[in-house]
Amino acid sequence: MRTSSRKSFSVIILAAIVVVLLMSNSMVMAQDVANGTTTATVVAALTVTASSPLAFGTVYQGVPKSISKNVADAAVFDITGQANADLLLYVSLPEFIATSTGDDRMVISFTATDADIDTALVGAGDPATFVGGWQAEDPHNLMGVAGGDPCLGDAGLCAIFIGGKVIPTLDQTAGAYTGDIILTVAYQGT
Repeated sequence: MRTSSRKSFSVIILAAIVVVLLMSNSMVMAQDVANGTTTATVVAALTVTASSPLAFGTVYQGVPKSISKNVADAAVFDITGQANADLLLYVSLPEFIATSTGDDRMVISFTATDADIDTALVGAGDPATFVGGWQAEDPHNLMGVAGGDPCLGDAGLCAIFIGGKVIPTLDQTAGAYTGDIILTVAYQGT
């Protein structure tokens, strides 16, 4: 009887091992693996060119002088990049312009309507021939002007035109005055 119970026990153990092996084989056979692919396309780099300065020309002591954003003397920034892309725009505007020696300064101001953004260009921007986009914008706050609409048009071009006003004092020192208008641009998107 002992031999028969050992044999029965061995058969049960052997049967359990076979069942476990069959189950593990069927589990392995039910698995599958797939390889996916990841892709990305890097867009064209942005380039910004300060094409024309905001040029006031001859200014007289005590006589303010304004330059409109839609004339040849307006500041022009040309931007190129990926067609139909939206941009983040930031303009750093001076509060004054100064002589090369720094011994005198002249106040310069910009109103809330001193910028145009031309987004429909097919060539370099020209403030006198605005094609389409946003007009009378605040150069102090160009962030979000586009509101989700592309800044770079179908040709991947955009231009920003900026006007302003200088206010010389009655005893303004004679000579040439300069200051920096700095435009920073970046792609907006996720």
